[in-house]
Amino acid sequence: MSEELAIDLSTFFLSISSAAFFSMGMGIEGKESAPPVDLTMARQNIQLLELLSEKTKGNRTQEEDRLLSQLLFEVRMRFVEIQKELVSKK
Repeated sequence: MSEELAIDLSTFFLSISSAAFFSMGMGIEGKESAPPVDLTMARQNIQLLELLSEKTKGNRTQEEDRLLSQLLFEVRMRFVEIQKELVSKK
């Protein structure tokens, strides 16, 4: 497998967090319309990151630890913000 196609743990974490953000309506910059919000899918991706955090504990580099901690914080905070926004619209 070429170096460009190699997937490492950090890339895997980033991929899952991107899917979570996308499910929370955060699209690609430059696109006119945001993707639809799907909190169930977002929650599943957050839970997947939490599972990976638990199962890879002690086997990650310091950089991977920092990245995963930061990603979990960011997706959880955004999830709460989206929930609040949806409740206030009702």
